[in-house]
Amino acid sequence: MLDTLLTLDGGFLLWLQDLRTPILNAIFSFYTQLGNAGLVWIVLSVLLLLYPKTRKAGFWALIAMLFGLLFTNVLLKHLVARTRPWLVVEGLTALVDEHDPNSFPSGHTCAAFACCVTWARFAARRWVKVLCLILAALMGFSRLYVGVHFPSDVIAGCVVGCLCALLAWAVQRKAENVWRGRKA
Repeated sequence: MLDTLLTLDGGFLLWLQDLRTPILNAIFSFYTQLGNAGLVWIVLSVLLLLYPKTRKAGFWALIAMLFGLLFTNVLLKHLVARTRPWLVVEGLTALVDEHDPNSFPSGHTCAAFACCVTWARFAARRWVKVLCLILAALMGFSRLYVGVHFPSDVIAGCVVGCLCALLAWAVQRKAENVWRGRKA
């Protein structure tokens, strides 16, 4: 079963590699590197903290990303210890340097979904919700395009990120209930 998954994952990456163009290489390499250490999501969430209308979205996105960091980079990557695709898929070339040897799940994708799902939850306008999810999906796709993750890594990162956003939401509701109880 795992061999079949690895074959499908690797085959998809090789197919995607055949579609690369210089302009897309530059775009996706740049975008994926914005996600290094969750930097773009952290900066944008901190900026949201500056405005009262978006403060909750920024704060809870940071909490969701913290959960994602703990589950993905501290726990799962070390437990699974899956090798990066360019090391095991013959003919695959990575477009960016990746120093973490562990591939599963995608931390970039987890951070993007943890953050963007949280932002989407607080967004009042539907187009903002859609934009948040597109930004997260593009981060996951960028990890595939540059050849540093298997599709199953990105899917797992998406699932873990969404679960971390839900966990942050649950913590938020609990905290608000406690806060309301103390104010009364």
